[in-house]
Amino acid sequence: MESNLYSKCSQCPRNCGTDRSSGKCGFCRESEDLKIATACLHFGEEPLITVFGGSGTIFVTGCTLRCSFCQNYQISQQGMGKSVSRDEFVEMCLKLQSLGAENINIVTGSHHIPKLSGFLMAARNSGLMIPITWNSSGYESVESLELLKGIVDIWLPDYKTVNSIMSKELFDAEDYPSVAKKAIRWMVNNTPMEIVEVEKNGEKREKMMKGTIVRHLVLPGRIEDTKLTLDWLKKTCDGKSCISLMSQYTPVPFKGSAEELAWRKKSLGAFQNRLINTEEDKALRKLIDSYDFEYLFYQDLSDDTSWLPDFNRIQPFSNALAKPVWHWKDGMVSN
Repeated sequence: MESNLYSKCSQCPRNCGTDRSSGKCGFCRESEDLKIATACLHFGEEPLITVFGGSGTIFVTGCTLRCSFCQNYQISQQGMGKSVSRDEFVEMCLKLQSLGAENINIVTGSHHIPKLSGFLMAARNSGLMIPITWNSSGYESVESLELLKGIVDIWLPDYKTVNSIMSKELFDAEDYPSVAKKAIRWMVNNTPMEIVEVEKNGEKREKMMKGTIVRHLVLPGRIEDTKLTLDWLKKTCDGKSCISLMSQYTPVPFKGSAEELAWRKKSLGAFQNRLINTEEDKALRKLIDSYDFEYLFYQDLSDDTSWLPDFNRIQPFSNALAKPVWHWKDGMVSN
């Protein structure tokens, strides 16, 4: 069954039809082999999934989108990572659990749903008990998501933009707004929120066991697009999911071929490629207050760019953000 779903690939809305089972790469730039770049305890995710122990993030190589501003471009677009077997993947999950991870957080796995659904079930059967989080771009078909039903506990999709012109310019997916809306509706409707209170050393925090957290990254100079996005989220998701509004947009010092860099430069001309400024931050805070979402996270504005990852390093993030557990160059790196 799994191989059949790779032979003429239609796993994502690109429907590229590539025979990935023969070793060829689809639009995602990946074959049937599951490649992983890094696994770590991540402390920079939303509080509901970071809690005390951090989110057990596993970064999958490849992506169904090709965002020109992607901070993870080394793994999402340049193929950085190592092929892993089912047993290696299961070991990775169980190691994260043993180190105190609050959940297993699969980052950008949309092009490998058939394989990951099987691997995650194998992890469950081998003793994985913590929630499973699906961290994605939102550019996914409902038919593919059905393969994860009953396996994934927490959905963490992006809703990048409602503007089809912007989605065409930034990731060559004019249909992104409509596709992501369908995917997010499916996630929200299929997984009612379950949030519990947990305690450690006398401190109490909330922890999501099931549900959806919808992320939206604010693009500099495009506050009106964010307003339209929040309009839709208010009507569709408020009270049934959490909203995470991110002001962390940061220009990335990209490396790559001359052709790749030229493409990025052209695409990034669609908006102002800079940090969010204080005036925009104030406007966003007023906007948030006007919507009065039941459950919304918003980042404090910062000009610190040291968090930008480099997946060539065993520790891709800053020490405060993550604790490395597995790396594509070295395998297990933490006891």
